[in-house]
Formats: sequence, C-alpha cells, structure tokens
Amino acid sequence: MISRRRVAQAMTVAAAAGAAGLPGAAHASARAVGPAATASARPARELGPVRHVRTDLLDIAYHEVGPVHGRPVILLHGWPFSPVGSYAQVAPALARRGYRCYIPYLRGHGETGFLRAGTFRSGQQAALGADLIAFMDAMRIPRALYAGYDWGGRAADVAAALWPERCTGLVSVNGYLIQNLAVAEEPLNPSIESGYWYFFYFLTERGRKGLQRNREDLARVVWHRNSPEWQFTEAEFAQAATLWSNPDYVDVVIHNYRHRLAAAPGDPRYDALEKRLLEQPKITVPTVTLDGQADGVIPATDGSGYAAHFAGPWTHHIIPDAGHNLPQEQPGAFTAAILEADTLR
Repeated sequence: MISRRRVAQAMTVAAAAGAAGLPGAAHASARAVGPAATASARPARELGPVRHVRTDLLDIAYHEVGPVHGRPVILLHGWPFSPVGSYAQVAPALARRGYRCYIPYLRGHGETGFLRAGTFRSGQQAALGADLIAFMDAMRIPRALYAGYDWGGRAADVAAALWPERCTGLVSVNGYLIQNLAVAEEPLNPSIESGYWYFFYFLTERGRKGLQRNREDLARVVWHRNSPEWQFTEAEFAQAATLWSNPDYVDVVIHNYRHRLAAAPGDPRYDALEKRLLEQPKITVPTVTLDGQADGVIPATDGSGYAAHFAGPWTHHIIPDAGHNLPQEQPGAFTAAILEADTLR
C-alpha cells in the first residue's frame, strides 16, 4: 500500500502537469489510489523526424521529443501498432513537463533494421529487452523511466528486471509481462486462449503466409478485436501500416509468437538471459501497472494475480474506455501513470 504522502505527491505532480487523471477508487484495486488530474486533449502534430542510432546488431529508428536535459523517458510500442500513433499525445504532454522522451521502433518495424544479413531475426523477449539496453548505451542514456504496452511493455519489464540500475521507474500495461517459458505448453482458460488466436495461427506455415500476404488485413482484425471500443481513423491505421513493410517484419513477428509458445528455439546469444527470465525475476523499481477495462485480449484485473512480481513501490489502475493500445486510446491516463511512477519511492 502506498502512503498518503506518496498519494499526495502523485496527485500534486499530475494536477500541476494538467495530465488526464487516472480513474478513482471505483475503478482501481485496493493498492491503486492514483492521481486525479486533467489533461490537454490537443494531439501532437508530429514527433519530429525519424532519427537513427546504431547498436551492435541494429540500426534503430527513433523519435525524440522534449528538452535536451529533461528527465529521460523511453516509450515503447506494441504489435501491430505504431509508436507515432501510440505516443502522439503522450510524448508532447511529457515534454511540456520537462521530460525528454525517446520513442524507438521495435526490431523488424519501420526503419529499424539489422546491420548484418546473417543475424538471427529473433523476436524473443530477451532480444527485445536487450535492444532497449543497447539503445540506451548507444544514446548514452545512463538511466531512464520505461513505459510501454504489449511487446514494448514486455521489453520494458525484461530490462527493468534484469538491469534495474538502468531503470528509474516503470509503467507496464497488463502487469508483469515476462513470459514463463517453463509453462509455455500449459493451456490457459479457453476464454483467454480464444483471444490469442493469432499466436496459434503463426505456429503454422499457413499463418506465416497469411502474415506475409495480408499484413494490413490481419492487423485490422487485431486492432478491432484487441481494442473493441476504440474508434480509430483510417489515417491512424494507414500510418501504422507503413511499419509493416520492413523486410524483417514477418520473420521477427513469427519468431516472437513461436518462441513464446516453445515452438521455436531462441537466438543462442540470448540463452543466458532467457535462463534468468525462467526464474521469473522480480521487478524492484517503482512501478505503475495499468489494465484497459475494454481490453479484448487480456481481461482487466485488480492486479493481485501478479502483485508478488513487484518487490518495489507498486500501484495498479484499471482504465475505463481503453483497450490493448492503451496510450493511444487513453493518452491522458497513460501520461498520468508516468508522472505517478516518477513520484513513487
């Protein structure tokens, strides 16, 4: 349980910032007492130019927004969504509050590419987490707050768990996202499994061909089913679709889902990291977890099912009118969660 002082601090920060408030007690768990604030609804016109930085494996495309010496925040997108759409309102809102936002494109998406033809096109969780740390090293960012959802949330959780000294705080949609590959072949409740239909589709050669040939149609189905209440525009969808022409997109996506179901081996370079992740390491940094009340693939909970994985200051919120792409659907609430995470001690 967070203290009254911490709650007051979070409310003061968020209110002063003008960020959209997180839901009140009626929508939150017993530990989820968060800021009650409002935010500007003005969308960002752009996140600035696409920039590039090289790591040992990748040429990573990214945007940066905010004052050069601001507190660093790394905003991580999911699949099959766009960092531009997801953070078009969040990043400028944080920049106005003095934060320096970095918005990288995942491997296999947009202009992020592999430096060498022979590198394994892995999409496994250890690779995503290691990419985040490599990005920080290349950008000379010693420490940052991480915030993400879906693949990006998993990358953030992995990096926060394995390299806590690099993370000042965490916002993770859908809670603890580090996959437990030791139980990858154990069935879940059918109501949950049905939302994971594309996991199983991608196990097959038919699914690989389907992704290759029907990238946009498949993504449109995922957008509608994972965020059933989200009224996205055709312009938003068309912008995201530009990411999926990356030549490594299909290989990375297929490997991500096959590896998480223990149906494909990982890249050997990440074996040691995956071994550590099998232990389901605790996350010790200050963390805010969020669930979208209208998430069509992962039902909202009170957070108690994964509370034991968070050993540091932690609070949880359920966000009304939000599905799986929470920062794009409810950017004010996501912004407020970042401000709250930055005040937890």
